[in-house]
Amino acid sequence: MFHVQSPQMLQMLEKSLVKNLPEAIKVYGTVFHMNQGNPFKVKALVDKWPDFNTVVVRPQEQEMTDDLDHYTNTYQIFSKDPKNCHEFLEKPDVINWKQHLQIQSAQSSLDEVIQSLAATKLVKVKKTQCILYMMPPTVKKLVPSLLDTQHLHPKSEIPRIINQEMFKLSSLDVAHAALVNKFWSFGGNERSQRFIERCIQTFPSFCLLGPEKTPVTWTMMDYTGELRMGATVPEYRGLGLMSYISYIETKSLEKLGFPMYSHVDKANKAVQKISDNLRHVTMPCDWNQWNCMPL
Repeated sequence: MFHVQSPQMLQMLEKSLVKNLPEAIKVYGTVFHMNQGNPFKVKALVDKWPDFNTVVVRPQEQEMTDDLDHYTNTYQIFSKDPKNCHEFLEKPDVINWKQHLQIQSAQSSLDEVIQSLAATKLVKVKKTQCILYMMPPTVKKLVPSLLDTQHLHPKSEIPRIINQEMFKLSSLDVAHAALVNKFWSFGGNERSQRFIERCIQTFPSFCLLGPEKTPVTWTMMDYTGELRMGATVPEYRGLGLMSYISYIETKSLEKLGFPMYSHVDKANKAVQKISDNLRHVTMPCDWNQWNCMPL
C-alpha cells in the first residue's frame, strides 16, 4: 500500500485518472478537489506507485470517529483490475470493515469482490445502481470521444425563462440544510444533515428563493465533485425551476474548471427528462453505491 500525499504525486494521480474516465469519475472528482486544497481532508491510497492498479480515496482516520456515520465513512474506488483487487481492499488500513460505510464507484465490475469481502467480514450490503451523467463541458474537456459517439452537440439547451420577480437566484445557507435533508432520498436523518451542512459550508451551491424568501429549488456539490441532492418543493414543481438552476450551476462551475457529473435513479423519469433536455451525456457505465453494515 502507498499513501499518495505530496502535491506533485496527487497531480500525477489526477492526470493518470483522466485516462480511465468515465469509470474513474468518482475517484477523479475527489482527487481533483484534493488538489484544490482538500477541504474534506480525505486521502488517496494505491496498491503500488506510480504504476497503480487500484485507488481508494477515503477520509483520514481522525475524521471517521462515528462508527455509524456512513456519510462520512465513504470510500471512492477505481481499479484497472477489478477482478483482482480483493487483497488490497481487505486490508484494515485501506477499508475499516468494522464501521458502517459506503463504497462508491462507476465500476459495476467491483460488485463481485465487494460482495465476497462483505461475506468474509460478516457485513450486510445494500447496493444502489443509478444512471450516470456527465455535463457537456466536462465531456468535451475530458472525454470528447463520448460526444462523437453519441452525436451530441457539446452545448446545453437553454431552459425556458422563469419569473424573476417571483424567484431570486441565491446560494444555500447552512440553515437550509434541514430542508435539503428532508428531500434527499439518501438522507432524512441527523448524520445526513451534518454531511449536507458540511457540503454547503465548503462547496458552491445554487438555489432559487421563492416569495417566502426560502429555497424552492436547489442543487449542490459533494466532496467528490458530484452535483447532487437537487430537488424542488412539491408546490413549485412543473415550472422548469430545476432545469433553470441546473443550467445556471453548470455555467458557473464551468468557469471554475470543475468536473461536473451527476446520477439519477433509474425510476426517476422526470429528472432523466431534465438531464436529457440539458444535454447531459449518459455514460456507458453506472453510478454504484454499496451501503455496508456490520452484522
